[in-house]
Amino acid sequence: MTKVRMHRPGTFLRIPLADGTFGYGRALEPPFDAFYEYRTESPDSDLDRIASKPILFKIAVRILEPSSWDVIGWREIEESLSQPIVQFRQDIGSFRRCTIFDTVGNSRSAEPQECVGLERMAVWEQHHVEERLLDTFMGRPNDSVEHLKVRLQ
Repeated sequence: MTKVRMHRPGTFLRIPLADGTFGYGRALEPPFDAFYEYRTESPDSDLDRIASKPILFKIAVRILEPSSWDVIGWREIEESLSQPIVQFRQDIGSFRRCTIFDTVGNSRSAEPQECVGLERMAVWEQHHVEERLLDTFMGRPNDSVEHLKVRLQ
């Protein structure tokens, strides 16, 4: 049986990417993590520098290989990272039926157009997060992101 490990909220993570560079993330309330718009060619452990970067996305992540992402420090979660995470669900039988909801329990029906730009409810595997980060940094579309976008038709 595979052991799933959750990082303590506020934990900074250094993520090795396939091209030899590093991305950076932060554990939020399980199972969510935030990922910074920050990539380095050599490992960085400067929490001030990392925390000063914008957030690219916040998603639910299943950590199956806890040792593959380095824990580089911890700090209390800032107010901006403690805000509810808003996502959407879309009915696979009828694309017109969508629900927008957040991590504190708010929920409402929505038109598909209202979901554009929101993350679809999904749990990401670590390797898919690594691919998404590298694709984002390289300016290329990511297959998983494209697949999870809201369907308008």
